[in-house]
Amino acid sequence: MEDTTGSNPQSLGFTEKLKSWLSWSWTYVCFIWFGMVLIMIYVLWSPLKLQETLTSASVFLNTLTPKFYVALTGTSSLISGLILIFEWWYFRKYGTSFIEQVSVSHLRPLLGGVESSSTTGLFSSVNGEAEPRPSVSECKVWRNPLNLFRGAEYNRYTWVTGKEPLTYYDMNLSAQDHQTFFTGDTQQLKPEDAVMQKAWRERNPQARIRAAYQAIEMNHECAAAYVLLAEEEATTITEAERLFKKALSIGKDGLEYTGTGKDINLLVYIKRRLAMCARKLGRIKEAVKMMRDLMKEFPLLGMLNIHENLLEALLELQAYADVQAVLAKYDDISLPKSATICYTSALLKARAVSDKFSPEAASRRGLSTAEMNAVEAIHRAVEFNPHVPKYLLEMKSLILPPEHILKRGDSEAVAYAFFHLQHWKRAEGALNLLHCTWEGTFRIIPYPLEKGHLFYPYPGCTETADRELLPSFHEVSVYPKKELPFFILFTAGLCSFTAILAMLTHQFPELMGVFAKAFFSTLFAPLGFFADKMESFMPSSFWHQLTRI
Repeated sequence: MEDTTGSNPQSLGFTEKLKSWLSWSWTYVCFIWFGMVLIMIYVLWSPLKLQETLTSASVFLNTLTPKFYVALTGTSSLISGLILIFEWWYFRKYGTSFIEQVSVSHLRPLLGGVESSSTTGLFSSVNGEAEPRPSVSECKVWRNPLNLFRGAEYNRYTWVTGKEPLTYYDMNLSAQDHQTFFTGDTQQLKPEDAVMQKAWRERNPQARIRAAYQAIEMNHECAAAYVLLAEEEATTITEAERLFKKALSIGKDGLEYTGTGKDINLLVYIKRRLAMCARKLGRIKEAVKMMRDLMKEFPLLGMLNIHENLLEALLELQAYADVQAVLAKYDDISLPKSATICYTSALLKARAVSDKFSPEAASRRGLSTAEMNAVEAIHRAVEFNPHVPKYLLEMKSLILPPEHILKRGDSEAVAYAFFHLQHWKRAEGALNLLHCTWEGTFRIIPYPLEKGHLFYPYPGCTETADRELLPSFHEVSVYPKKELPFFILFTAGLCSFTAILAMLTHQFPELMGVFAKAFFSTLFAPLGFFADKMESFMPSSFWHQLTRI
């Protein structure tokens, strides 16, 4: 047994060496095979009577009418056109070429290549050292800290436009969050908690509301049921606030008696939503106080990103000193970044110089230290999330933000711009400075997928996740912009070329026949020249004996 296990590494090493040698020699094997095929054709030219076969084939082709060639080229154009339409549809939907994907997935391993999904590349960090690129957290979906209310906001949009602002994938993630936060241990569920656990999973909003009322009938002190009614049934923010306050009174009593993690999560969620209700109803100072108290009472719940709600409320108050104090705590190198952190920092630095900024004056005298700091902050923010500027500059239309976002993705850009566009407009000249400088970021990082500047290289999976989070009527922003795959260009050229041939053959049959004969005679001229040279170089007796063999 020991001998067997000891010989396994050697056998594996020999197998890997054999695969690498075959992969390396594949190109040369193709050339050798092609040469052997040419030699075999020449050797078997007389025994197989290939000359007579070619003569009869040429006679057959000469008897064909021009209509046959028109039909042939027209069919080729039709087939290539259908392939082109399918390739274009597949590229628009999935962002890649179907033929290329099949080739990479199935043909490349057979040719000795390695699948790209099984490799972990190395990327350069900020200091130039090689670091493994993070693969798990880079495309993690996060709860949107500023998500809207379904009944009072999302449903009103649906009533007016007839469009669904939330995707099923997004709502399913919210259902999982609510089950995790509010139900706790599934083995010790109360009857009303079991009903609520099923209610969060219901796809139909009316079914969720009916389940919430059923839970209240079973226990009038079911805080989670009032939370669901505030989120789903309340058609105004005032009504939602009333239901959240009732849930808060119940939740405080439950926390005093039990103190379980479920009750703490429920209490934090209710207080946060009450602060957001106050913010939406114009009681901004009250909302700021509630958020600050919540962060002091539960300092370990930083993953909920309550500081982003606080930043937005402080910006509405124009309390820029307080905003800077919050950024000093959370804009740390050891903490995860977000578009809110990066772009708020850029806004504060741009606000200090934007009112007097002029591109013409800056080009003449150069940038001052404060202007340089503002431009660098904008470049830093754009590198983190390059989708935001188009929404802030109103180059793309905004939609309602989803309930979950992907950091550095289009969903995060929509969520940030939806709430912070007004703050950028309030700072005089800030959008003008952003307009003049944001595209310079792409000169600093010309290859964002391979190497970053201040952050890790831009993740390549954001487009797929954003298409799941954002509604279908929204055109997802893609970065970096993808070029058309080779096979789309190839099929487009083939379709056009064969269509032109069909048209010319139909209009000028005799002229195209002369052209085709001249083309094929020129094409096969090197082969005839090669055969003549072989006959003059080798003695005829040698070829005679070889053909007899």
